[in-house]
Amino acid sequence: MINQHANQFVCDLVAYETGKPIEETARELGLNPSEIVKLASNENPLGPSPKAQDAIKAAASEAHIYPDGGGFKLRTAISEKYGVNFKNTVLGNGSNEIIELLCHSFLNPQAELIAAEHAFVVYKLMATLFGAKYVEVPDPGFVHDLDAMAAAINENTRLVFIANPNNPTGTIVSESEIDRFMEKVPDHVVVVFDEAYHEFLSDAPNTLKYIEQGKNLCVLRTFSKAQGLAALRIGFGIASEPVANILNKARQPFNANAIAQAAALAAINDEEHITATVANNDQGLAYFEQAFTERNLEYVPSVANFVLVKVGDGDKLFKDMLTKGVIVRAMSGYKLPEWVRVSVGTPSENARFIEVLDQVL
Repeated sequence: MINQHANQFVCDLVAYETGKPIEETARELGLNPSEIVKLASNENPLGPSPKAQDAIKAAASEAHIYPDGGGFKLRTAISEKYGVNFKNTVLGNGSNEIIELLCHSFLNPQAELIAAEHAFVVYKLMATLFGAKYVEVPDPGFVHDLDAMAAAINENTRLVFIANPNNPTGTIVSESEIDRFMEKVPDHVVVVFDEAYHEFLSDAPNTLKYIEQGKNLCVLRTFSKAQGLAALRIGFGIASEPVANILNKARQPFNANAIAQAAALAAINDEEHITATVANNDQGLAYFEQAFTERNLEYVPSVANFVLVKVGDGDKLFKDMLTKGVIVRAMSGYKLPEWVRVSVGTPSENARFIEVLDQVL
């Protein structure tokens, strides 16, 4: 078998489970796609930024031309918006690619990656892919224990991932906790702040300040969530210059396509769309929390665009809701078999979820 000649740590990987597409679900169940509610992948229920949609249409006519491999316009816009140097920026095919670039650059079979127990599963997948040791630190109350994570650092540690807010728990650590943690991090470690849900925070910790302090770090952001460009796979990192330089060496040429760059450039300053998205999200979170409280369902208070709720048998509830055209995310892959994660949708989608939840429970 060819598996004998492949890297064993790759063969042992369990592939990332993506959300089920609406069209596929409709075909399998004999449902009308327009009747299906997908609340599984933390997508923006309001759709893409209107300005980005216009940019996509304009850029499509030049799809035969290779994109700007250096991403000059978009990286310039990012540096201006966030007050950093152009050399501190790196583009990715989604922020997921930058996670992979970090692991390409810093992991090997002698290295270690530290993350919280219930952190984004891709961190573990990437550590395994590069043969590194994955160190899981318990997260009491589903919140990163930064003191314990600092204590886990040793001479082999190369990367520490802090998802803030964290997926799938929706929890956050404060700036004061992060300050205390950063004081303990040695120079041979790169700290990665995964901030995919940054725009949903009313008072976000300032992690970019550590770049000015000369720390080795990378802050991950994405256009997939608040800006609604998940299908285009465009994200970015803001890193200390030595780290950004390494990542830009590791990435593939033209890794950020031209249409995605054009859409992101239009969306980055579309404050009207962001404001509407955040308002819809705040309303949805409040609605879910009230509904779960009324039904005596345990949930984790969230600051992101999803909620983790305890339902008894998450896999069964997922399947039961799926047959009724509502897609959520079972959490057994995160060692949380009694829980599901539900994304915030439109008011009507949220109401449909609760209606079906009552039926299947």
